[in-house]
Amino acid sequence: MDNNMGTIGFFRESIRNLKTVGTFTRSSKFLCKGMIKHVDFSTAKVIVELGAGDGVITKHILRSMGPECKLMAFEVNEKFIHMLNDINDDRLIVVQDSAEHLTKYLDLHGLSQVDAVISAIPFVIIPEPTATHIVQSCKDHLIEGGNYVQVHYSLMAKKLYEKVFGKVNINWVPLNLPPAFVLVCENVI
Repeated sequence: MDNNMGTIGFFRESIRNLKTVGTFTRSSKFLCKGMIKHVDFSTAKVIVELGAGDGVITKHILRSMGPECKLMAFEVNEKFIHMLNDINDDRLIVVQDSAEHLTKYLDLHGLSQVDAVISAIPFVIIPEPTATHIVQSCKDHLIEGGNYVQVHYSLMAKKLYEKVFGKVNINWVPLNLPPAFVLVCENVI
């Protein structure tokens, strides 16, 4: 298997599994930077990534993390799991399971609180109760002041985050194909 999938390979995989991939193209460096800029890497000890895909955002997170920080990356697509497992970094914990089971894996690794969540899960095509459960679980584990950061290609799901977090800040990233919205929710207790 080619673990350097590239743009064409990513496109093919997204056609086969659009329901779990959620987009036809990889995130641009502008989108990756637009998502991780909402994380305080100077203090972060635990970061969770949901829908890690082929690892393009994962690698940006790892480059910005401190040496003691852990990144738990959730992904369900088996081809992408192989690519994530090829990232040689002891700080990365790859989880091949649904983000619905976040609490189980945090407990398994002796982690209770999360400093930030970065998500590319396509919540607009996931049943609303499941989506709400995942986002609420993330909020429950976030430290006070921690950010939940979500990418979307429309604002159809904005109400989901407002229901769980209250306020949602929206950032526009036009230099991505398609252009994207980065929704940022701070955990205010």
